[in-house]
Amino acid sequence: MSISVYANGMAASSIEEAGWFKSSASDPDNSCVEVAALSTGEVAMRNSRYPEGPALVYTRAEIEAFLKGAKAGEFDSLTV
Repeated sequence: MSISVYANGMAASSIEEAGWFKSSASDPDNSCVEVAALSTGEVAMRNSRYPEGPALVYTRAEIEAFLKGAKAGEFDSLTV
């Protein structure tokens, strides 16, 4: 894996290589989280309502841990 050249909070629009996509389950108002795989092996996230806003950059291990927890229902209380 390459050394990260991306910093948390940088403008999502400045990540030129990003091919942003979101879940097909996003709501009709386009309020969703968008993700992009980066050449460094990291994953960037942004708020689809603010595509020019900040991006958060995570390692693959961080994303895997989050997805594992989400699949196990650990974050269900946040949607109630």
